[in-house]
Amino acid sequence: MQYNESEFLFETEVPLEEIIISRTDLDGNITYANETFCEISGYEEDELLGKPHSIVRHPDMPSIVFSELWEALHNGEQWRGVIKNLRKDKGYYWVEAIVSGVFKDGKLVEYKSIRSPISRDEKFKYQRLYDKMREENGENIRKIIYEKKGK
Repeated sequence: MQYNESEFLFETEVPLEEIIISRTDLDGNITYANETFCEISGYEEDELLGKPHSIVRHPDMPSIVFSELWEALHNGEQWRGVIKNLRKDKGYYWVEAIVSGVFKDGKLVEYKSIRSPISRDEKFKYQRLYDKMREENGENIRKIIYEKKGK
């Protein structure tokens, strides 16, 4: 998929008092999205329900982060990390995510994710870290270059 670079420059700030909550089935398809998730991601609830949670995966995210997330979940562990998500309008937003299994009568039935805002300094730190991880893993890296035209 090809995007206009400028589409990725618009950040939506997650308000400090807001928490983004979603649940997925065991295959990662969204079964619940709270109002904040819909508002911050730019999607209507019916556009999210039944879709893979990766609908909000930003191309800046290294694939290894999600491999580690799924490995932790498959081992029955909680996963915590920082995620840059893609909005419907191709903007983005940063969150700290806590993802864990939901059990009923001792059986794993779904996953839940609770996401909260992070600081500006953390955003810069993780953008640099994720760029480095993507480069080390041979994944595409997006660079924005400004050129001076004419004299």
